[in-house]
Amino acid sequence: MKRSGSGSPSRLRLLLAAGVVLLAATDARAVRRTEDPLALVPADAATVAVMRWSELRQTPLGARVFRDLDHISGDDDAAMFLEETGLAPREDIDTVIVAMTPGAKGARDSGIVLFEGRFDLARISKALASRKATLKTSPAGEYYVLNESGDEKGAVALVNRGLIVCGNEATVVATLERRESGGDGGLTSGQGLGRHLGRIDRDASAWALVDVARFPGSRRGDAGDGDEPSRALFSAMKSVSFVALEAKVQSDGVEFAATGLSSDAESRDLLEDALRGVLAMWRLGVREKSPELVSVIRRFRIDNDADGVSIRGTLPSGFLESLAAKRQAAR
Repeated sequence: MKRSGSGSPSRLRLLLAAGVVLLAATDARAVRRTEDPLALVPADAATVAVMRWSELRQTPLGARVFRDLDHISGDDDAAMFLEETGLAPREDIDTVIVAMTPGAKGARDSGIVLFEGRFDLARISKALASRKATLKTSPAGEYYVLNESGDEKGAVALVNRGLIVCGNEATVVATLERRESGGDGGLTSGQGLGRHLGRIDRDASAWALVDVARFPGSRRGDAGDGDEPSRALFSAMKSVSFVALEAKVQSDGVEFAATGLSSDAESRDLLEDALRGVLAMWRLGVREKSPELVSVIRRFRIDNDADGVSIRGTLPSGFLESLAAKRQAAR
């Protein structure tokens, strides 16, 4: 029997099998990696906030924020960095995700910020290098450690043209590892704050989840010299263990919703009463100066269910514009 000059059938089968294994392994790594930015937020975060700047810039308050960003030229180094990188926050950043995790006793809190948008990685890398940032490599990817004083230096990972991660070095490295592992230990794994993702609309223009129990300091203090409804609301909030907030940009204003969870029925009743008291005081306060707001406030809805108390309503564009104007006048 003649054999092929390219080798025996057994050798060919072995080579083919090895190729299949390599392709499968490569494909598995590609599938494992996640591109969902929420999966990069650590599950043990005590608070996470998502802001879709591309939508918020349409609101009066959002427009004011972007105008303030345009004045960043007052900071010479920041203005130079933006010029060198070609980064225009108003046009280039679409979404910002911020998460905070309280440190153990005596340790600092750690935070992470993720920017989604359109970035010129080559120009940003060059600008970071010119400021003596150190490029480092981890098994999950490269990142820059900033040239700063102190023990805990900031770090930046230019993940791809659509995503940048900022935080301290340990946080950034852990974020890159979560990305490579498909989001294991991240917010979308259903752990920690991730258990409450169903309470918010992830497509909202802005939303936040806060584990109040992880911030004991938020339960201390008093309402100071506020009116009675405000003091009652402040007191009732001390029994709340978790808060969910969201806002959606509408053509006529911003629709908002806030939910406070409490396992105690009496505490939920007190929170509901306090919210109704605050709304009543607000109606009285605007009746003469802004009578058109009275009907708006009356349409706010308060619900009390087995888990917590929610308030929903819509803030009209005119009201938001007045808030923006007052903020500008106070500066």
